[in-house]
Amino acid sequence: MTNPLPCYHCGLPVPAGSHFHAQVLGEEHAMCCPGCQAVAEAIVAGGLEHYYRHRSETAANPQDLPQILPDELALYDRSDVQQPFVQQQGELSETCLLIEGISCAACGWLIEKHLRGLPGIAEAYLNLSNHRLQVRWADSQLPLSSLLAELRKIGYAGHPWQADAAAERLTQENRRAMRELGVAGLLWIQIMMATMATWPEFNIDLTPELDMIMRWVSLFLTTPIVFYCCRQFFRGAMRDLRTRHLTMDVSVSLAIGGAYLAGIWSTVTGHGELYFDAVGMFALFLLAGRYLERRARERTAAATAQLVNLLPASCLRLDADGQTQRILLSELREGEQILVPPGALLPADGRILSGQSSVDESLLTGEYLPQPRSVGDAVTAGTLNVEGPLTVQVEALGDATRLSAIVRLLERAQSDKPRLAEIADKVSQWFLLFVLLAAAAVGLAWLQIDPARAFWVVLALLVATCPCALALATPTALTAATGSLHKLGMLLTRGHVMEGLNQIDTVIFDKTGTLTEGRLTLSAIHPLGALDSDTCLALAAALENRSEHPIARAFGRAAQAAEQVDSIPGQGLHGSVDGRVLRIGQAGFVSELSGQPAPSIPGEQGQWLLLGDEQGPLAWFVLDDRLREDAPALVAECRARGWQVLLLSGDSSPMVGEVARQLGIEQAQGGMTPDAKLATLKTLHEQGRRVLMLGDGVNDVPVLAAADISVAMGSATDLAKTSADAVLLSNRLDSLIQAFTLARRTRRIIIENLTWASLYNGLVLPFAALGLITPIWAALGMSVSSLLVVLNALRLTRT
Repeated sequence: MTNPLPCYHCGLPVPAGSHFHAQVLGEEHAMCCPGCQAVAEAIVAGGLEHYYRHRSETAANPQDLPQILPDELALYDRSDVQQPFVQQQGELSETCLLIEGISCAACGWLIEKHLRGLPGIAEAYLNLSNHRLQVRWADSQLPLSSLLAELRKIGYAGHPWQADAAAERLTQENRRAMRELGVAGLLWIQIMMATMATWPEFNIDLTPELDMIMRWVSLFLTTPIVFYCCRQFFRGAMRDLRTRHLTMDVSVSLAIGGAYLAGIWSTVTGHGELYFDAVGMFALFLLAGRYLERRARERTAAATAQLVNLLPASCLRLDADGQTQRILLSELREGEQILVPPGALLPADGRILSGQSSVDESLLTGEYLPQPRSVGDAVTAGTLNVEGPLTVQVEALGDATRLSAIVRLLERAQSDKPRLAEIADKVSQWFLLFVLLAAAAVGLAWLQIDPARAFWVVLALLVATCPCALALATPTALTAATGSLHKLGMLLTRGHVMEGLNQIDTVIFDKTGTLTEGRLTLSAIHPLGALDSDTCLALAAALENRSEHPIARAFGRAAQAAEQVDSIPGQGLHGSVDGRVLRIGQAGFVSELSGQPAPSIPGEQGQWLLLGDEQGPLAWFVLDDRLREDAPALVAECRARGWQVLLLSGDSSPMVGEVARQLGIEQAQGGMTPDAKLATLKTLHEQGRRVLMLGDGVNDVPVLAAADISVAMGSATDLAKTSADAVLLSNRLDSLIQAFTLARRTRRIIIENLTWASLYNGLVLPFAALGLITPIWAALGMSVSSLLVVLNALRLTRT
């Protein structure tokens, strides 16, 4: 087998199938990852290519890697290399790194604890969902190269984060986990058949030669499981020993390694029990549990990608002569002028120089109606120009826009999310420490009693007390509950939801698109003159059908079309139908046509539009955003559980108060910005409240990320759904009611599983220590214990 080609930049092996290359010193060289590719290209672009000429000989030799690695990391200290991914905040620098080698929550704890103990580190938050590390540090005290070197010392590699690279790396890790699980399952079945043939209990009367063949076949089949499927356990155990931080990897590695070595001894000598079936069993159950955990907590690194999707790929730039030129968004610069036609998204933050229109800002504010904007008003990237053309001067691009600020709020909120597993991690560490100490003590005792049996007794002890059932107790129950909820139309994207729902005491609702359907409908017509409701509706529809405004959809299709229709942003429409001059919109605007005083609005509920002609007002039209049919039942269920209920909406219209009144919500507030919503949530957390958030817009994203449990509607924006812990795919609020009940059942079954697993390990330990259990019976007992845990969890599939 040929050795893999070393990366030209760092010297590490280039993975098979890698497509990363860079042009250095006039030649194409292979790179191991996108990080090395990006740094190499930055070095070449910065005129520093001579660096590779001086170190190319040593870089080609992997054995020289330990000596050249500090020099490689030192490149990250150069300002020209840092410029794309490091931001300066006064005396502190801030960057986001993609961390390789993370396998569980304990890795996050280790990285954060280690970095926070270094001089110059102000903040270090690892987001386990996407393996991104957010660091703020004083570069004068700790160069970036030293920070990266510290990560490597504890077994992790950090690279400047890139959205595409992060998503690709996580996808590759998922595929690798699936391959390991599949190989372990397939080989274990074959190993079981081979080893069972050697059991005296089956009395097959194998010839000595065939018995030896079965033993070697079992060894051959087990070796890939140990060295391929279980390599992550051994790597984790070595890292734990170096960092003196105990995790399950140590116990698992000892059990798997001991059983494998015992099996080799039995195979070579031809005597004794084979334990390869135990190795395969351990691997299959543990890999399955770890994969389920990964899928439960994994989040796609798509926040920035979603931000890009909200912005147009191109825009119309105005030159000095007022001529337009379509350019890519990346070519736009601050201070330039752009033309934004009706129906186009604004590519950047800016200020209107000429024109007037209505701008749909629902993605940012939650306002379901477009807001009038004219000369001098500020506009925001990602919002939609609805009516008239606008000339805008660019004031902010890319990361400096308001939309990017919301994404940064999202990342900060995700970092602040409470870690509910800290207590479980501490208990697990003490349990593993006790088991290892007990195994050592038992081994020493048996060396005095019967040295020939000491190894087998210790192996039986490690196998019997292997925390496989403990590892499966929670993820299997959560997976079963997740499948049940999926059938009901609710998709869980994080594993802590079912447990967290049992601790909720406060619920925050968004209004538009959450408690309401998110679209305007015509709820009432109040004629003011001689014309009846149907005639007034026909006239209004004739006008509105010539408009692209969202209000127009509420009037349906018209039998006839209006003529010479003009849209006055923020006011309404002016046109004629069969020679009759009409206006519809704000009361003052419509009354100007007849010169009569504007009539008073009969009520406050909904959006009121006036229709009038040159003789006077004709009718009031009431538009409303209807409540979802199951919204009252959901609010009633929350109140029945004694929870505090709040309504926080970006909508500043009277509809917020009306919806709160209809649902019996006492605490309601409109006109809330994302920052204000997040501040309210933090206040609730300071009061010790456990909060569930239900929303659907980009303005809800920071709160969805920071809430203890967050649920997004199925009709929500993609950014909201990727930030939530669960998604109501069916848009049925009654699915959430059923989730509350299922959460209680899940919690009860998890407690049953943990109780059983703990009792089993506690009871079997003294029997194994006394030598009353052989390794094969220990493996069988562990398997039965794990199987009972799985079967108990499967009861949750019966909804």
